[in-house]
This record gives sequence, structure tokens and C-alpha cells, in this order.
Amino acid sequence: MELWRQCAMWLIDCRVLPENHRVTWEGAQVCDLAQALRDGVLLCQLLNNLLPQAVNLREINLRPQMSQFLCLKNIRTFLGVCQERFHLRKSELFEAFDLFDVRDFAKVLTHHIYLLICLSIRKYAMTNDEIYSGLSDQIDDTVDEDDDLYDFVEDEENEGDEIYEDLMRTDEQPETVSQQKTGVDKRECCLQEIRQTEEKYTDTLQSILQHFMKPLERFLVAEEIESIFINIEDLVHIHRSMLGEVQTSIQQYGAKTLYQVFLNYKERLLLYGRYCSQVEAATKHLDKLSNSREDIRMKLEECSKRANSGRFSLRDLLMVPMQRVLKYHLLLQELVKHTTDPTEKDNLRTALDAMRDLAQSVNEVKRDNEIIKQITDFQLSIVNMTQSLALYGRPKIDGELKICSSEKKSKQDRYAFLFDKAVIICKKKSGETFELKEVIELQRYQIRDETTGEKDHKKWSYLFLLLDCYGSCGYDLFFKTREMKKKWLEQFEMAMSNMCPENSTANNHDFQMHCYEETTSCKACSMLLRGIFFQGYRCTRCKMAAHKECLGRVPACGRNSDNSGNTKKVRLHLSAPFRLPKMEVSQEYYGLPPPPVGFGQPLQLSKGDIIELTRANVDMHWWEGRNLTAGQMGWFPCQKVKPYSSVRNMDRTAAKNLLMSRSDGTFLVRQKDGGEFAISIKFNMDIRHIKITASEGLYRINDKKAFKGLIEMIQFYQQNSLKEYFKDVDTTLQTPYKQPEQRGSIRSFGVARARYDFSARDRSELSLREGDTIKILSKKGHSGWWKGEVYGRVGLFPANYVEEDYSDYC
Repeated sequence: MELWRQCAMWLIDCRVLPENHRVTWEGAQVCDLAQALRDGVLLCQLLNNLLPQAVNLREINLRPQMSQFLCLKNIRTFLGVCQERFHLRKSELFEAFDLFDVRDFAKVLTHHIYLLICLSIRKYAMTNDEIYSGLSDQIDDTVDEDDDLYDFVEDEENEGDEIYEDLMRTDEQPETVSQQKTGVDKRECCLQEIRQTEEKYTDTLQSILQHFMKPLERFLVAEEIESIFINIEDLVHIHRSMLGEVQTSIQQYGAKTLYQVFLNYKERLLLYGRYCSQVEAATKHLDKLSNSREDIRMKLEECSKRANSGRFSLRDLLMVPMQRVLKYHLLLQELVKHTTDPTEKDNLRTALDAMRDLAQSVNEVKRDNEIIKQITDFQLSIVNMTQSLALYGRPKIDGELKICSSEKKSKQDRYAFLFDKAVIICKKKSGETFELKEVIELQRYQIRDETTGEKDHKKWSYLFLLLDCYGSCGYDLFFKTREMKKKWLEQFEMAMSNMCPENSTANNHDFQMHCYEETTSCKACSMLLRGIFFQGYRCTRCKMAAHKECLGRVPACGRNSDNSGNTKKVRLHLSAPFRLPKMEVSQEYYGLPPPPVGFGQPLQLSKGDIIELTRANVDMHWWEGRNLTAGQMGWFPCQKVKPYSSVRNMDRTAAKNLLMSRSDGTFLVRQKDGGEFAISIKFNMDIRHIKITASEGLYRINDKKAFKGLIEMIQFYQQNSLKEYFKDVDTTLQTPYKQPEQRGSIRSFGVARARYDFSARDRSELSLREGDTIKILSKKGHSGWWKGEVYGRVGLFPANYVEEDYSDYC
């Protein structure tokens, strides 16, 4: 067995890689393993599996895929622990960049396996070295980011969940024979759970205050008390009051006013944002004090015995508030499900929306604090950086590139950090330190793609241009591979889109990215602007606040400007019965040149993508359409596409040869020499051929049903089994031959419907339109964000923007 496959199997045995990871798929390559390891996360988890607590996972970045800086920092943490805790010599280890750039992957694997099994297998490292050569070029072309990869990484977010469940456990009343859990009974159970858990939670908060905080005030200074207990006192006051109103509503008003309680307390509960973002530091400070001071450790044990007979420590209890605030929407969701009165149901849905918004807001505060940590790491690594990097927005991507300018014609090796508003150009010094060379503020520049030098496929020949507002002088940015250029170009376009979004001047507004100091709601949707910096947009004229996706729906600006109305939206109207044809992409397009002002956002195209036209005119150079491959809408130059034909000219033998290696359900439509059409499909390991007859402008495969076009017929049988017409062919037309097959099945956790529009802020996120049906791929690891798929595109989206299993609530 090759060295890399041996390593992959051991990683699975050590519960570092999941059993169904792509390295186990047929056709897997060594670059699949390299991609899994190169961010350092799984290596650190490996050390913890070998020696518990060897690495504090809070000290590493768990999702650093777009940041070379953070990946290398994780790898260096791994190497440092190997020396400190596993007593390996530096000469026995690889260099951090050897793994990240996979320059000597055989060496990396040799030392990796040595650490894994502690066996001397170096004799294998000298064989089959050729499969490891060239990985440095291949690795940048591996763009899939596999969330299942991190399934076995310790999940700090779930810390305290079992403690919460134990504390909140309610005493179930025995059912009588007449009680058979009717709809009314289930609703009563939901109300009882809301009331009882609120009572128990309020008691828990008061216990923390009475049995821990007050006694410790005699041992610790005020600053230490605040750093450990944060704003627990404020939370106690809020929940005492809230509990009283919950009890009154349920016991005296039959819970008809319960929705109003949650609406009234939504803004006050935003205090949880501060608590949840600081509780990690609080527990860390508590651990430090407990380990360094014997009197504190003994006092904590004494307090725990008085509070709960020693069952839960203060550290345990501090994790409970974070769990509680994220449970309200789940409790209300169950109550909505079992409420039948239409008015009450609508009212509770309003409260459910409010608590979902609250949960998402709390999660975004936590998420932004993680981003601030990243920015702080960047800031400290740039020795002469005096300006705060947080002023430039959220980080997008960082890494090595070459740059030349109109002033300095020669290419220079540089390291760049791209943010929403600027790109920070640095010179790499030693280790993790950089010297600032230049800050390029993106507002003054536009992007232009350049492909003239790419035909030779040489390293560092892939570039795009940053041009000033006059389209002349600027910068040439060079990248090692085509895929790296594509990643950077996408992130530049996303940064430009965040800074100057579509609809930023809608209704005479002038919206700009803005940091809100106070909690603010969007004027269009009334939901919170979430996070702690650059939460949304504000009009410079009327100060109106809005989400990026809501800019086109806000009311008209209250202060009209002199040049209002200069920009008009270009619309091409088509009569309803007219259906535009599908097109196939013949040339790539990444948004440069951009569509004319007023048209809308560009639509990225990759060769072979299928485009469903929505607006087009033979006299126009720009068309609008939906990319069926990526699931996105936008404008593109019409010369980049050609008419799409799903029909191939071939005979039975040629069709069989093409389909035999594919999975069942793969099909193609072919045209025979006589001009007749047929469907060839693989089913039960055999190739079946179905004749298509055409007469009087109609297409059919039997006498029962006719279609006006081939595409209409294919779309019908993609949704309906052929069994109705051919008893021994029980399958739909599943996968067009031109569509690449998935190498492994993607697990799904159900579907959800988008309740609001959502505009992605970076490449990892998934844009949604109201009404979209999203396949849920993962619900964990992203603090209120789920991973899903819509129109073939995969990414993250806020969980409170969708409604799961929505049919239950209709």
C-alpha cells in the first residue's frame, strides 16, 4: 500500500478523519490527503487524541482555509507541541511550509506516521516518490472545502450542553388513561417546559450570584470578579422580571400574551452577546487563578458544595447561560407546531422570529470576536502597522503573490492581506512577521482580468490588474496558479461588492459600510444588524440602516440629493409566453469588465456551465441569466455563451462506451444518422436505448404524453420515473452525461425554505432568495450558520433566515 494511503487509514483509525472521507473514495489521489492536512487543524486534533489536552484547541483557528497566515500558525503550533510534549527533535520534523505548500509531502508523511504509530517505517519513504512530486502545483487546484473533515475535532461550542440539560430536566407528570397526548396536551407540555425551565434557569443564575460571586468578592479584586462573572448580575435582574411575566401569562391568561413577553424582552436579552463572547476568556482566567492560588481553589470547592453538593463547578455553571439563550427559539418552535388557533399561531410565529433573530445576533457577536482575534494576530505580525486593521472590514484572504506597479516595473515578492476595504501589501521577514510596504484602498480602484500570459501555463504567469478610477495606472498582481488567481479574484470581487454593493444608491440613498456602536435594526426587514463591527450599511444622507440584501427594499431617502435620479435601472421586458433558450458557457468570465452601471451584479461563468436566460436582446451586448451550475443570477457579456444543446450525434455503440463507466441513472440524448433522436440511459448495469418520435412539432417516447420540445421532455422525466411507460426501467433521468459525477455521496439533513433574501459577504457563504428550497448539509460548527446547497451551489447561510420542515407550520 502506498505511504499516503497507509497514513490515511491510520488517521481514520485514530478518529481524525471520518470513515467516508474522500481519501477512501475510488480514484482518490495523494492531493486529497494533502488538502485535508495542510491547514494544521487535524494535526492538532491528532495530538489531542494521542495525549489528551496536548493542544488547547481554543488557541488555534479551526477554519482557516482562506488564510495562509492562520494555516501556517496552526502547523507551527503542532510542530511546537511535538517538540515540547512528545520530545521530538527539530531535525525529525518537517518545516511548516513543507506541509502548507506540500513541497516535500513524503517527508511530512514519514514524520507524521512516526508520531502516529511510533513505528519505524522510514524504509517506505524511498519508494514511489514520484507520486509526491508536483503536489505543490496540484494542491492549489483542490478547492473543495469538506466540512465533514472536522467532525472529530472537539466542539467547544457544545461545552456545557449536558450540564444545561441536567439542570433543566423537568419532572414529568404521570399520564392518566384519558390523556393520550392529544394536540392540546402537547401544547400544554410545551408551555410547562417553557415555564419550568425558566424557573430552573433563573434559580441557576441566582445560585451563581449568591454561592460563588458574593463569597469570592472577599478574595478577588473588582476587575477579576468582572472578568469571571461578566454581566451575570444584569442577567439575574432580567430573568427575575421575565420569569414573573412568563408565569403570569401562562397561569392567568392561558399563554395568549406569551408572545408579547418574548417581544418585549428581545432587546434586553441582547446582553447575552457580551456574555457569550467573553465566557471563554472568563473560564480561562478562572482556570489560571485556580491553578496558581490554593486559597481560590479551596474556596471554589467549598462554594460548589454549598451550591449543589459539589455536582457542578463554577466553570460548569458559567457555560449554562450561553446554552439557555440559544434554546428560546427551539422552545417556541415546538409551541408553534402544537398551537392550532390561527391568531395565537401568528403571534407566536412573530415571537419565534424575534428569538431566532436574537440567537443569530448572539452567535454573530461570538463570530465577530473570533474574526477580531484573527485581525489581532495579523496586526501583531506586521511590525510597523500603526493603523488598526479592523477599520478595513473583515479579512477575505491572505497569502503570497508578486506585484509590480506603474512606478516599480519589476515583479516583487510580497505577502498580502485582503480586507473588505483595502489590501495590505507586506514584505515577509522571518517566521510570522511582516514589514508593511503599502496599503491599497480599494475604493480608488477597479479590477480588470488579464489572460494574455496564461497560455504557457508557467508559474506566476496568472494575473489581474488593479486600475485607478481613470482606468490607467495601478498594480499588476501575479499568482502562482490559475486556481489561486481565481480564488483571489473572487475575493477581490466580493470585497468590492461589500464596499459598493448593488442597490447602494437605490431610492436616492447613499449607503456605505458602517460600524454601529448601539444595537440597530434594519429599516427594511426590522431584523437586527448583527455582530460588533461593520454590521451593515448606513445612508450618509438620512442615516437609515439596512442589511446588504435589503438595500433595494428600504423606503425612499428622507433627504434628496441634487443628483438623485441620475442612475436608472436598465430592464429588458419580455412578453410572458416567450421562453428564452438555455445557453452553454464557451468562455470563462469572472466579472471583468463589469456590467454597465445600473444593470446589476456580474454573473461568474466557467466553461461548460449552463445558463438559463432571463433577459436578453440581440441588440444588447449584456444579457441576464441564472447559472444553473452555481445557482447565481447576474449579467454577463453575450459573446461568452453559445446555444446549449443536450443532444449528441452518435450511434448506440458510442453511447454505450460513454455510459458504461458511469453510475446508474446517467443519460444522454443523441441524434442518429437518420436525424431521429433517442435517449440512452444506464440502468441496472446495462445501457437502455429509448426512441424519441417527433411529429407535428411534438416529441414523445410513447403515445400517452407529448411535449413541445426536447428540453421540456427531459425535464419531465428527470422528475418522473420511466416505469409508467417502460415497466422494467424504474428510474428517472438522473445525471446528464456532461455533468461531472460526485465522487462520494453528500449527507443531507433535510430541507428548508428561505424566508428572507440573504447576500453572501464572502466566498464561503451562500446567497439566498426568498422562497428558495435549500438542502441542509450540516448544522454544526458555525455558530448559528448552517451549510446547505441551492441550485448546485454549496455554502453557509444564517439558520434564522430559513424555516426547516416548514410544512409543519402551515
